[in-house]
Amino acid sequence: MYFKDIDDVEKRLESANYISSKEIAIIVFLATATEKPILIEGPAGVGKTELAKAIAASLNHELIRLQCYEGLDEAKALYEWEYAKQLLYTQMVKEKVQDVIKGAKTLSEAVEKIADQEDAFFTDRFILPRPLLQAISSKNPVVLLIDEVDKSDPEFEAFLLELLSDFQVTIPEIGTRKAETIPLVFLTSNNYRDMSDALKRRCLHLYIDYPERDAEMRIVRLKIPGIDETLLRRLIDTINNIRKLDLKKKPCISETLDWAKSLIALQAKDLTRDVVLNTLNVILKYRTDVDLAISNIDKVIAS
Repeated sequence: MYFKDIDDVEKRLESANYISSKEIAIIVFLATATEKPILIEGPAGVGKTELAKAIAASLNHELIRLQCYEGLDEAKALYEWEYAKQLLYTQMVKEKVQDVIKGAKTLSEAVEKIADQEDAFFTDRFILPRPLLQAISSKNPVVLLIDEVDKSDPEFEAFLLELLSDFQVTIPEIGTRKAETIPLVFLTSNNYRDMSDALKRRCLHLYIDYPERDAEMRIVRLKIPGIDETLLRRLIDTINNIRKLDLKKKPCISETLDWAKSLIALQAKDLTRDVVLNTLNVILKYRTDVDLAISNIDKVIAS
């Protein structure tokens, strides 16, 4: 058992500098208790990847990360076969072939004798493990993070199903490999595309949204100790007002932290109109969003 109870999850996450909601703690506890992967969805920057990192840190487990992207295939996610190394070994031992086929009276017998030695050339020594194979081959418990799985192709998503349901993978040259120790698996998605029902069935689902006001204040206090409380309150309230605008990309918790650090670097004592106007680019990533915030500047600045 990874965690004693739900409270233990929250305490350990906080010790790893991650403020958890009760819902997050419950899903993490259930996933570890039932050995189920977690599919975490939500806007970019709300802490999906950080959750997996915090779980690994709180349990003192190695974190193995697979960053997904369009065109990702099995070779880059699972393993690569080192053909050059295999060829080098073949060249080095070719003089031994005569010893192997010695006594063979026909070509068929010679081929059969050579075939008996094929295991020498289809072994782990010629496999370069990638994140998925590393995770299931580890004798120690690990956290496997499959990050931004929604950016991968549907074909790769289908490939993942065997791993997520049976914690095993099939290597054509060697056979099926089952996990030495079942990893804790976290998949994150920014809703770039919908995940298949088959993948969702194999996972517990967790949606992480923008944090509530009090939770966001706790996060900033944890990440930036000593921040002025008045500045913090006005910053959080202003961020929440900005999120209510019809933006292309709403500022998330990572942008809140960036803004707080920027204000401290500027030695800003208060969130004045000029300070907000001069630092909007820290939290808004599109020109149209900046223009919209500027046109509503007096509405969004918290009093």
